[in-house]
Amino acid sequence: MSFKKALIFSLAIILLFSLALPVFAEGGDDAATFGFWSLMPPLIAIILAFVTKQVILSLFLGIFVGATMINGGNIFFGFLRTLDGYILGSAADSWNAAILIFTLTIGGMIGVISKMGGTHAIAEALAKKAKNARSAQIVTWAMGCIVFFDDYANTLIVGPTMRPLSDKMKISREKLSYIVDSTAAPVAGMAVISTWVGYELGLINDAMTALGLEVNAYGIFLRSIPYRFYDIFAIVMVFLVAYMLRDFGPMYAAEKRARLTGKVLADGANPMASTDMEREIPEGTVLKVSNAVIPILTLVVVSFVGLWYSGGGTELPATMEGIRTAFGDADASVALIWGSATASIVAIILSISQKIMSIGEAFDAWVDGAKSLVITAIILILAWSIGSVAGDVGTANYLIGVVTETLPPFMLPLLVFAISCVVAFATGTSWGTMAIMMPLAIPLAAAFNGNVVDSLMLSTLSAVLTGSIFGDHCSPISDTTIMSSMASAADHIDHVKTQLPYAVFVAFVAIAVGYLPAGLGMNPFISLLAGVALIWGVLKFYGKSTREEDLKALEESKTA
Repeated sequence: MSFKKALIFSLAIILLFSLALPVFAEGGDDAATFGFWSLMPPLIAIILAFVTKQVILSLFLGIFVGATMINGGNIFFGFLRTLDGYILGSAADSWNAAILIFTLTIGGMIGVISKMGGTHAIAEALAKKAKNARSAQIVTWAMGCIVFFDDYANTLIVGPTMRPLSDKMKISREKLSYIVDSTAAPVAGMAVISTWVGYELGLINDAMTALGLEVNAYGIFLRSIPYRFYDIFAIVMVFLVAYMLRDFGPMYAAEKRARLTGKVLADGANPMASTDMEREIPEGTVLKVSNAVIPILTLVVVSFVGLWYSGGGTELPATMEGIRTAFGDADASVALIWGSATASIVAIILSISQKIMSIGEAFDAWVDGAKSLVITAIILILAWSIGSVAGDVGTANYLIGVVTETLPPFMLPLLVFAISCVVAFATGTSWGTMAIMMPLAIPLAAAFNGNVVDSLMLSTLSAVLTGSIFGDHCSPISDTTIMSSMASAADHIDHVKTQLPYAVFVAFVAIAVGYLPAGLGMNPFISLLAGVALIWGVLKFYGKSTREEDLKALEESKTA
């Protein structure tokens, strides 16, 4: 859809919305009065994003609708608060500002590495091992699992590093962004040491303390891992899709296009990151893997040490418990800035010392890399803003109230997971959903089991954490979904449309063989085995082969 048509369509939506303004004028700024209307801001943003493919416009209008509701239906004040309250407020938040700096800084680092030919060197080196689409996808999956300590770092390291190899093996950008996205939050959310651990432990500890329970939050965290059905099945799904070379739905169409035509992007696609700098390697440059590996390792090591240091690691004993405590108390945003800035400096030094670029050219390459992510920074700010709007109008509270009025005990994990999925998808934030759902879900479980940390409590807790990750994983307004599109240089809406059927399928598997049986007391390891078998069976008998030779044979049979 052209921008002109998208704008006309958006204005029509706003006109329809204006008919409800008297309702908000009567309700004032009391979010509790919004009821069903609290769904409007995220729904408008999501629907418009899918229909118009104009993500920035869609997010802005969603924020505007919410701000207008909160300001009693006054469009003028709604517009002002959209700008100075939500957009400016989101950009000014210290955590968000740090993520923006980190994103632009790592973009600069990638710009220098790319111009040195580092990413191409890695692609060529891996190509010797990865001879086909299968091995290339498996290598990408493995890298996603290895970079486990932060979901942002995961997407921004794996995507750009593997993109040249992925393109060479005629793997669609949709598939690359899916692999990157599915090994980001699902991996970081379960990692025993990561930027997520401290936040999750805090939520667990607060919920248990509110019930009067003296527990080891980290011990409960570890005990909950076998119940992380969605996370585990999402990671397994990626591996099986890669290994079996079978896909279904829009992803199959994307892979078929890439294999047969070599078009890694669909016609008319708008990739979120500029790839021009990948073609600007100075003539005569010797491609070295070390020019990419050294800066990336610097990023990983400095970020890792920075997490430990910012969490007070120097004052804690050098034991696993001390390290876990340090990571739990760490300021991840600061550590990531330290890592990306140091890695950028290392990359620039490498380029100058090898006389690949002058100091001026190196900084120009860094700026070009950072500029290629400006659009991503804008969308991130808007995504955070609409999450704030959704919280202020009471979207999550309304959804929870509708579903949890009557609830049999064995259905608790299933329904908590489903609600968390819906809330996270609508708001685009996993951490926000966790913060909302944990204080509500854990007391419900405690009411059924008498304040005992049993399978019902653990599965309910895990349902909150993984249901929240579902939205973070596939919502079009989620920051990590956006970053995955950017890191893979994929069209954002194409990424969402191809990934969503896979995410929904995995969610249904998690419900059918995971959270429903868990509510009935089934051993989680039996559920895990059943889930893996179910995913394999669906891919085997419903999925279609994306082997190039099979696709060519299929096309020849159609034309015969």
